[in-house]
Amino acid sequence: MAKLQRLGVMSVAKLYALMMAIAGLIMGLFTSIMSIFSAVMFPSGAWGVGFGIASIIILPIIFAILGFICGSIGSFLYNIIAGKFGGIEMDFD
Repeated sequence: MAKLQRLGVMSVAKLYALMMAIAGLIMGLFTSIMSIFSAVMFPSGAWGVGFGIASIIILPIIFAILGFICGSIGSFLYNIIAGKFGGIEMDFD
């Protein structure tokens, strides 16, 4: 049985950033659809269309930045903890 002793901090951070950017794009699309729907239902909420379109661009960027930060902190902490207490045991075929 092999043990995962160390993670590459930058590789984990980049992977988390990409995964979170995809999640941010999905959230941005959902927010955009909901804001367009609300503008159709309530004409006074027409400003929401601009917010919805901006969310398709802004949310993936924010999510990617936060994913990079969380991935780097998480993998850094894993390396410290795994060095003291042992890594995760994994079985490969």
